Amino acid sequence: MEKFDVLVRGSGCVGRSLALALGARGFRVALLGRPPAAGATAEAGLATGLTTGSTMGRPAQPGSDVRTYALNAQSVRLLNRLRVWDSLPDDARTPVHDMRVMGDHAGASLHFSAWDQGVGELAHIVDAAALEEQLDAAIRFAPHVQRVTAPVPAALEALCEGRESGTAQTQHGVHFERHDYGHLGVAARIVASQPHQGVALQWFRSPDILGLLPFDRPEAGRSYGIVWSLPRERAQTLLAAGKAEFEAALMEATGGQVGALTLAGERQAWPLQLARADRLCGPGWVLLGDAAHLVHPLAGQGLNLGLADVETLVEVIAARESWRDLGDDKLLRRYARARLAPTWAMGELTDTLLRGFASQAPVIARLRNEGLRLVDRAGPIKKWLTARALGH
Repeated sequence: MEKFDVLVRGSGCVGRSLALALGARGFRVALLGRPPAAGATAEAGLATGLTTGSTMGRPAQPGSDVRTYALNAQSVRLLNRLRVWDSLPDDARTPVHDMRVMGDHAGASLHFSAWDQGVGELAHIVDAAALEEQLDAAIRFAPHVQRVTAPVPAALEALCEGRESGTAQTQHGVHFERHDYGHLGVAARIVASQPHQGVALQWFRSPDILGLLPFDRPEAGRSYGIVWSLPRERAQTLLAAGKAEFEAALMEATGGQVGALTLAGERQAWPLQLARADRLCGPGWVLLGDAAHLVHPLAGQGLNLGLADVETLVEVIAARESWRDLGDDKLLRRYARARLAPTWAMGELTDTLLRGFASQAPVIARLRNEGLRLVDRAGPIKKWLTARALGH
């Protein structure tokens, strides 16, 4: 039997990125996951849940995936090193130059600018299916990565199977602290009558949160990917609603700030949770991505956290002592310690924001809207928040 250094379980974006990064370091990697059907998109790593016209976490038809990822500078640098970023079609990655966050009271807003931060862009909005397609192409040409259809012996098993796998629980006794928000995240593509000009928009509307991410598919300069966190019952109503009714709800939520809106394609949805594994590693195994932590998508950091897991683990392995085995528990705990604070902090930040903006109590509403105004006037705080989102 062929010997492998690492078995990567899960062929979503995090699993494939880890396989490529380790393979580039010369390690023999076995990638265990559902291979994409010819012409279809690969297994989705982020949006697992309810969909309209699709199965759990993965579109039913080729080309029907409407999800978009917001990738920060750190994630883009990693994908560059993996020779994936430059292979993406131009219209599959759209830079965000500004972001405007609106509260639920007039005048309560927050503005982030790439110019103020001294960077070219705040983030890139990336077509999920296109990114997965390019990761698959890179895997096919990676000499040290081999797809397998069943588990194989390896010094290290990296679990990147997402939130629904159960492997960590059943095989390694991992327990998850979970909090169900009672919301669904609804994703779709829309076309606006006004150009997006590289500006991302977000409305904190008690109790829902709507994000419009500037994108160039299906129509360059006027399209958005949306992520709409809605109470479950309301989300299910909008998923079942006709096209005109859904568009009317979007127009009401946006206040017409981007013009008339037209739904382009399907709607997909997944349940939103805050979740953390009680352990990230053990002798011979390690957790990454959604298998380790889940956060609310209001900050667009889910995949960024997973790719940061990849980068950290690869760095820890590359810097290990020559005599230390890849599955050594003390080695893997270095990775766990490095990732504990960033993932915990992002989970707490998104949880606090969601709870604060979901509350309909008048006192809380006044506090949160005044908070937006104060942060917008505080330059150093804004720069610090932007730097954290950029991965700096």
